[in-house]
Amino acid sequence: MPTSTTLLRILDSQAAGSLIERKALRMAEIEKAVAPTLDDIRRRGDEAVREYSRRFDSFDQPSFLVPAAELEQAASQLTPAFRDAVETAARNIREYAIEQLPKPSMREFPGGRRLGQIVRPLSSMGAYIPAGRYPLPSTLLMTVIPAQTAGVSTICVCCPKPSVEILGAAHLLGVTRVFQIGGAQAIGALAFGTATVPKVDRIVGPGNIYVAAAKKLVAGETGIDFVAGPTEIVIIAAGADPRHIAADLLAQAEHDIEASSILLTTSRPLAEATAREVERQLETLPTAEVARASIRDHGACLVTNSLEEAVDISNRLAPEHLSLHHPDLLPGIQNAGSVFLGPFSPEAAGDYASGPNHVLPTAGAARLRGGLSAADFVKVVSVQELSPEGLAALAPSITTLARAEGLEAHARSVEVRLGL
Repeated sequence: MPTSTTLLRILDSQAAGSLIERKALRMAEIEKAVAPTLDDIRRRGDEAVREYSRRFDSFDQPSFLVPAAELEQAASQLTPAFRDAVETAARNIREYAIEQLPKPSMREFPGGRRLGQIVRPLSSMGAYIPAGRYPLPSTLLMTVIPAQTAGVSTICVCCPKPSVEILGAAHLLGVTRVFQIGGAQAIGALAFGTATVPKVDRIVGPGNIYVAAAKKLVAGETGIDFVAGPTEIVIIAAGADPRHIAADLLAQAEHDIEASSILLTTSRPLAEATAREVERQLETLPTAEVARASIRDHGACLVTNSLEEAVDISNRLAPEHLSLHHPDLLPGIQNAGSVFLGPFSPEAAGDYASGPNHVLPTAGAARLRGGLSAADFVKVVSVQELSPEGLAALAPSITTLARAEGLEAHARSVEVRLGL
């Protein structure tokens, strides 16, 4: 039960269950609405994409493909400060992406086995860049740069209403395939290919529930990163500046009225101070209308009996963003999309410029994987070479297992090489 009348609820740890039981997305309902759109695009290609784009996004251009001259012009309109910010963020994102790439290897193992792996990039990818309430040039950087780092040759960007900043940033990154397409029709075009839009190997990037449903339906036909839901943050702090915590909670809340912002603390005074600070900061926040609704419906301060209990609750939540004001708690963290350590690592730094990716799993999917990385754009292919002696040493095991499975030709493929 709430123990205060502030906008940001203060709850006891027994209420953790209600926070973990997330409101189910209307995914099944949306999938039924999206499936006919995808089938139509598979059959009619550009014609269908144009009809849906006209209906949902008022599209009236002669081509989905943004002309190179328009990209160049947008780049010329960028302010020096924005250009510098893009260059700084891009450099840091690229540095981190390089570290994430699997490494090729080949070495000798006992028994005449030479084993290793080669790493090969995907041929193509598609990045979905939202442009609804907030156009997100940062998402362009976070999706395109890891793919470039991996060596993907064909990079496509879809955005329903790209801002000058999105178009200019695309030009700065050397992206030439920018398509003015949004929603489920963008996902269908990327998944199946049309006369204008190439079929891609993987589709990444956040979007609304229609985009998420479309990605779920095409998964298997093409690769996807994950099916994302509303954004979320969990902060664990026993002692901290309530201004910092309130600012971080609001930074998440301003994204979407469905965003979730939760503080886990052992200190009731900190919870109360944070709740008051949230209301004070809302008074001057330009995005207060969205943030206030989000905090009211999906925000909470949970007072726990110990930091260990807070870590346990966080692991059960598996949050998209996890802010740990106590870095020594990191060894206990099992599930999180991205972790921010210490009081000077705000989640906003990761959103824009520190290097790690901001395309992250939500709605508990951090139990299964971390955020988008350069590794999502490569294939790790195993390689093996056996010497004659190595094959002879393994022959009894191979033939016994093959015959146990009733696969006689498997066994004979070994024996014919050894004269057996």
